[in-house]
Amino acid sequence: MTGSRSRRPGRIGVAAVVLAGTAGVGTTWWAVTRPDASPRPVAPASGAAAPARPAPAATAARTPAARPPGDGARPVKVVIDRLGVTAPVGPVGLRRDGSVQVPPLSRVHEVGWYRYGPVPGERGPAVLLGHVDSGRGGPGVFHRVRTLRPGDTVRVIRADGRSVRFRITSVEDVSKDRFPTARVYGDLDHAGLRLITCGGSFDRARRSYTRNVIAWARLAGSQPSEGTTGR
Repeated sequence: MTGSRSRRPGRIGVAAVVLAGTAGVGTTWWAVTRPDASPRPVAPASGAAAPARPAPAATAARTPAARPPGDGARPVKVVIDRLGVTAPVGPVGLRRDGSVQVPPLSRVHEVGWYRYGPVPGERGPAVLLGHVDSGRGGPGVFHRVRTLRPGDTVRVIRADGRSVRFRITSVEDVSKDRFPTARVYGDLDHAGLRLITCGGSFDRARRSYTRNVIAWARLAGSQPSEGTTGR
C-alpha cells in the first residue's frame, strides 16, 4: 500500500530531539512541532525542560490524519540484529503544544512510531523515535544506533503480518539546532526509514543533549512474517 499525502508530514517546524534532565541526569524530551507549522527551527528556552513552541498553525485541513489504533498495517516490533535490539513499537502523536509524544521513561526499551507519517514500507519517510538512556544511567533502546553502518539491516514487523526490511544508508550526527527537518520529514519517491535519538554531550546549563543521531535507511524488501501480529 502506498502512502497518501495526508499521512506524510509536510512543513515541519522543529524536529530537534531534546533531552531535558534533572540533577544532571538526562531524560528524553522530543521537541517536534506540528507538521503544519513554520519550517523555521525553534530552540527550547535556555535552562528549561519545556518543549519548543510551534509557529502559528495553518488550517486544520492541512493537518495529516493519524492511523487509527486498530490499523492492521501499523508497526508493532523493530529488530536490529547487529545491535541485538528487538523492541516493541507503539504509535506516538503530538501534544497540545505541538511537541511530539514519546514512550514514557518507564518504558525506555519501547520505540515510538510517528503516526502522522507513513507506515514503514509505504512510500515516504517513516520515523521511529527511541530513548538514548533512562535518565538514571541505564541505556535506552536506541543507545547504540550511532554505531550502525551502511549495509546494516533493520526489520519492522507490522500488525498485518508483513516483515519490512530496510538497509541503512548512512548515520548522521547533527547539532539539535540544525536538525535537517526537510530531509527527515520531506516527501520521498520511495519507502524510507529514519531512526532518531539523542547524541553528543549533556549540557547541564541547558539541561539537554547537544546533538541528535539519525540513522537513514531505505526499503530493501518485505515478506510475510512468522509470528504474532500484535504487540
